[in-house]
Amino acid sequence: MRGYVLYPRFCYHFEGGVLAIANMTHLLNEEIREPQVRLIGDDGEQLGIMSSGEALQIAEQRDMDLVMISPQAKPPVCKIMDYGKFRFEQSKREKEAKKNQHVIEVKEIRMSPSIGDNDFMVKLRNGQKFLAEGDRLKVTVRFRGREMAHTELGKQLLERFAAECADIAKVDKGAKLEGRLMTEFLSPKAQAPQKKQPKQEKSKETN
Repeated sequence: MRGYVLYPRFCYHFEGGVLAIANMTHLLNEEIREPQVRLIGDDGEQLGIMSSGEALQIAEQRDMDLVMISPQAKPPVCKIMDYGKFRFEQSKREKEAKKNQHVIEVKEIRMSPSIGDNDFMVKLRNGQKFLAEGDRLKVTVRFRGREMAHTELGKQLLERFAAECADIAKVDKGAKLEGRLMTEFLSPKAQAPQKKQPKQEKSKETN
């Protein structure tokens, strides 16, 4: 008789005809002691209702594990599988999914209401780079001293910034003043290409 193996446990359910797995405790092999179970073969074949002992015997004949995948069913549903192989393959898939996963960050661009055009363009290019990489963007204008009397300049600056990014980003939250800070939030459009800055033509020398 095969002993049971301790693995991280899961519960199975069907989605569109496909066997899916959710994190939940379940029983393996000799842990299963139900009077009757509904058995599914390793190839998905319905093998019928039988005692847990008979189901385990079939699993042992195939040199596989008996796993209870739906304990709430009447009778409980068990499946025959190579559980060690299954866990190894699932672990590989999880690692691959994490590798391809992009973590969305919120990057911040800070400006003053009196920023010059050259500095503004530098901030703009940095912001567009963040958006093109898939990150959200927080654009902040900080008012100092008497600048608080002209908060409309900060709003115009943020609106200009958003307009320059319109090809690759949308405005999540428009310009809002809180204390001495006025902020807006931008998020990248789906599969937005990075906006290219126009190249400056070299001036030709004339004789």
